[in-house]
Amino acid sequence: MIKVIYGSKGTGKTKQIIDAANAAVATAKGHLIFITDNKRCMYDLEREIRFIDVKDFDIAGEAALCGFIKGVIAGNHDNEYVYIDGVMRIAGKAANELAGFFYMLDKVAEQNGLTITLTVSAAKEDLPDFIAKYL
Repeated sequence: MIKVIYGSKGTGKTKQIIDAANAAVATAKGHLIFITDNKRCMYDLEREIRFIDVKDFDIAGEAALCGFIKGVIAGNHDNEYVYIDGVMRIAGKAANELAGFFYMLDKVAEQNGLTITLTVSAAKEDLPDFIAKYL
C-alpha cells in the first residue's frame, strides 16, 4: 500500500510523516525505515525507526533511489513500513516525471506486504493521476 502526503513547500509534510512513523512504532510487528536526504529530523524519530540519509550513500536520481530502496528492503524480510521524505528532491525530478518510480513502489509494496508513505511537494490539483490515486 502506498500513501502520499502532499502540499506545497512549508505546509508541514515532514512533520506529518514523522508523526505517522512515530505512531506506527506502537503497533508495528516488523521494521520501520525512514529515508530522507538530510539529517534534520533524525532526532525527532523514535529509536526503533531505522533512519537513512541518502546523502551518506551518494544517492542521486530516480534510478539510484529505486535500486537503493529495493536494497534496503532486501536487507530484512520483516520490513513493515517505509517512509520517504522529499522524494522529488532525492529523485531530482518533478512529480509528473515520477510515473516509473511510483510503478516500482507499487510493485515492491505489494510483493513485500509493505506500507510505503512518502511526501510530494505539490498542490492537490497539480498531482498527476498516477500519484493522486494514492491519496
